Amino acid sequence: MTAPAIGTATTISTATATVIGTVIGTELSKARRTLAEAGDRADTLLATLPEPAARTPEQHALATDAKNAARTVRSQFMRLHGESVYQHLTDGHRIDLRLPELVAGAAAGWPGLMAGAEAMAAEQGRLQAEKEGLEIDQGIFLRQVLRSPASGRHLIDATALPTARALQLLPEFRRTGELDLGSVRLERRGSAAHLTMCRTDCLNAEDNRQVEDMETAVDLALLDPQVRVGLLRGGEMTHPRYRGRRVFSAGINLKSLHTGQISLVDFLLRRELGYINKLFRGLRVEHAGSWHTPVIEKPWVAAVDTFAIGGGTQLLLVFDRVLAAADSYLSLPAAQEGIVPGAGNLRLGRLAGGRLSRQVVLWGRRIHATEPDAGLLLDEVVEPDRMDQAVAESLERLDSPAVVTNRRMLNLAEEPPEQFRQYMAEFAMQQALRLYSQDVIGKVGRFSAAAAGAAAPAGART
Repeated sequence: MTAPAIGTATTISTATATVIGTVIGTELSKARRTLAEAGDRADTLLATLPEPAARTPEQHALATDAKNAARTVRSQFMRLHGESVYQHLTDGHRIDLRLPELVAGAAAGWPGLMAGAEAMAAEQGRLQAEKEGLEIDQGIFLRQVLRSPASGRHLIDATALPTARALQLLPEFRRTGELDLGSVRLERRGSAAHLTMCRTDCLNAEDNRQVEDMETAVDLALLDPQVRVGLLRGGEMTHPRYRGRRVFSAGINLKSLHTGQISLVDFLLRRELGYINKLFRGLRVEHAGSWHTPVIEKPWVAAVDTFAIGGGTQLLLVFDRVLAAADSYLSLPAAQEGIVPGAGNLRLGRLAGGRLSRQVVLWGRRIHATEPDAGLLLDEVVEPDRMDQAVAESLERLDSPAVVTNRRMLNLAEEPPEQFRQYMAEFAMQQALRLYSQDVIGKVGRFSAAAAGAAAPAGART
């Protein structure tokens, strides 16, 4: 829901008014008590109301005011004491915490800062339109962590480590050269790792599950010393309209978003700070030989068959070479969906220019592979029956140590890490707000109803 400004409700409770007037001080122990008290007051008021879906307009207004008032205090607290909170949670940056661990630790250790595990579990069981919007408080917390040069850099470094799942599966992949992760198949062919997105139920529309599988696959490709170059491509679909054809990606899974199964931490932030950042900047490693280059980087090729919509186009912006079939197209319909297209707003303008970026992001323009502007985003356009050959040639050409070093320097010049950190800080907050805005909730609800009636795969926008 779109939260009105504080004080616009007709009636504001005494408890809420008290929270609105609260000012966080600079002394941490006192500020911590004030934070907890503000959270308790808001929670107490919310507990007197029905579940979000059953509230009257007046009750919605009361709830909104209570949450806005508490968020004012949380924002003040994080601006003054966010660095101290992060230092405490990470033992002075000596502990690497992934996003879920960090958020859980902050919720448990700093009462009033955000909802705890029990409240979040209840929230995850609701439709998006029926949630309290507790992830907005996670956005407040993570925005301030990422705004800090010290804490933000440490968090991004922590998310660049290999996942536990990838480390567990690495021996098997090195032995067999292939793994089926569920939504992604991974196969080593010669020196190349082939990652094939294979969600036939939704035309490779992404959800929490696919982000998990993609990060695991990217980690494995980067960790395997026999792999020197990687490929990402969509698999063959079973949907009647695309049966037997490869599809790259239909973007975010709108059905999952409607049912409340797209999360801020495990999807929207993990996707950007996790596997996409690893594709772009590499995997962080710590061993005796890493003193000169503490990351594993490899060149990557993307092959687009049929279409790359939304998140699919976002992905292309970090690849070293992008191939496309002549009958394919790209789109990034962020304004139509109502959400922020990840780091697409950061990268698209650099590659395509500001005017084309606005046409694509704000106006919903499709870029067909054969039109002149496609050359700003694609390296090679080939007839569909030549895609396999073009893929093989690209993988062979990029299999070079000099390519690895030069891509690192190109990426450093084009998108400095500090620029990325600052962008992600604001993204954490703005995307959290967008998730609970009325226009997004209305759009995904209408889409899901239409898709159910037409028996179309979730996420398809064609």
